[in-house]
Amino acid sequence: MAESLENRFSYLSWDQVKILDDVLNEAIPIHGRGNFPTLDVKTKDFILVVQNELQKKSIVIKDIRLNGSTASHILARQCGTTYKDIDIIFRIAYLGEHEFHVVKEVVLNCLQDFLPKGVSKEKLTVQIMKDAYVEKMVKVSTEHDRWSLISLSNNTGKNMEFKFVYSLRRQFEFSVDSFQIILSNLLDVYRDADYVLTEESSPVIVAESMYGDFEEALDHLLRKLISTKNPEEIRGGGLLKYSNLLVRDFKPVCETEIKTLERYMCSRFFIDFPDVADQQKKIESYLHNHFIGEDNSKYDYLMTLRGVVNESTVCLMGHERRQTLNMITIMALKVLGEQNIIPNTANVTCYYQPAPYVTDTNFNNYYMAHGHPFIYQSYPLHIQMQGGLG
Repeated sequence: MAESLENRFSYLSWDQVKILDDVLNEAIPIHGRGNFPTLDVKTKDFILVVQNELQKKSIVIKDIRLNGSTASHILARQCGTTYKDIDIIFRIAYLGEHEFHVVKEVVLNCLQDFLPKGVSKEKLTVQIMKDAYVEKMVKVSTEHDRWSLISLSNNTGKNMEFKFVYSLRRQFEFSVDSFQIILSNLLDVYRDADYVLTEESSPVIVAESMYGDFEEALDHLLRKLISTKNPEEIRGGGLLKYSNLLVRDFKPVCETEIKTLERYMCSRFFIDFPDVADQQKKIESYLHNHFIGEDNSKYDYLMTLRGVVNESTVCLMGHERRQTLNMITIMALKVLGEQNIIPNTANVTCYYQPAPYVTDTNFNNYYMAHGHPFIYQSYPLHIQMQGGLG
């Protein structure tokens, strides 16, 4: 039976509107590199400035949305949900090369409006602002996906991210991160300089689940359940996010079906990242972006990821699979070493065939210098720690 379009949508309650208003009015530090000052920017103010400038440039905006973990937090804060990135989506009527260029210039030029008074702007080019304040910039232009992303720097991982989307086939990984809150009506209220947001004056604000059934997705979020559709369509298969959900005590909706989904996740991950060096780079990037201030969780995350890969990978040859498992294990041990969780007197014995880079002199010197001698033997993989975690 076809899914009703109306099932995708729901209205925000007044309590949820108040939380949304608080989030959009919070001043987010955008940290500058070098001598560039930190900018304290309210999300709503920056959205309004960017929207105004894009309209002046004849860029047609269909709507503006709050996406991802921040939207989930607003819908289910009572369950202790948290968020980091402020993820804003501008849905654009068309994105060609000209429009790609315009949206980038508009965002970076708008940043200048938030510089402290007295700062000379005469020589501040778009490139200078990019180098000073942009954490990440992405442009995707393919047959099915046309979008760009500009992520502004925040040293605590609370980046303000702006995504300009003409087409995007896959807009969520799991049901719990599938929510988007349409901001257009609230932005109209903010344009009134004398506005006072009250329950009586509150505009109608609509949220949508890109997963499909809004109530089902919200139930998953409230009960900390994991569900997705067609993970093979997700770049990386959703494997890294799935492992993150497991570490945060989310449970699969259906234990019997999740093993099949795990195999799809792993298969897609290894299709997108076939080389062990690319896999390591992707995992390191995920840790950097999602575990700022949560160093104590990195080891659990990596070992959870390793367990999923070990149990569900069926698409790799034995040698390739062992290389990946070894790489994740070494990353986990390095995390322990960096946190000084393994006492200097501990012996760490790893029974496995090391990946080629493990035999690198500098790599081994790091662990010998930190009092973590390694004994390399052959399969199967097993880690034994004496005097440490056990």
